[in-house]
Amino acid sequence: MDHAPTPDPATQGKVVHIYTDGACKGNPGPGGWGALLSYNGTERELFGGERSTTNNRMELTAVIEALSTLNRPCRVLLHTDSQYVQKGITEWIRGWKARGWKTASKEPVKNVDLWKKLDEVVRDHDIEWIWVKGHAGHAGNERADALANRGCASAGVQA
Repeated sequence: MDHAPTPDPATQGKVVHIYTDGACKGNPGPGGWGALLSYNGTERELFGGERSTTNNRMELTAVIEALSTLNRPCRVLLHTDSQYVQKGITEWIRGWKARGWKTASKEPVKNVDLWKKLDEVVRDHDIEWIWVKGHAGHAGNERADALANRGCASAGVQA
């Protein structure tokens, strides 16, 4: 996150579009995550779920899982309807790290395990973090939402 890696010359000018979403049936409760990746006319869908989790954990997991599938440094436009994820990675994380993973009020950062994983997986990529309003008809976000609900179902929970 602190530096922008040099993209592979073979992919110069090409962008991976990623749409992510998390879902939770009860918060905490059973949940799912979903991600849609689109690159050069090819799409890939990812989803998964957990029996006991929170919505924020599923939002973070969707992003981590999507970025973890990229096998070389990429230019990424990452679309999320989670301000927690978008602001966390672009604004809050620097302060959390400087304070030893504590918030401004000196409380431990929630979901620190996932924030540390996310901090690792973003390092190799040039990412633009785009917040989109959820459930507002944005096609990529709607597909990610449907995948997150499939993730809930895969964990044995009906959407």
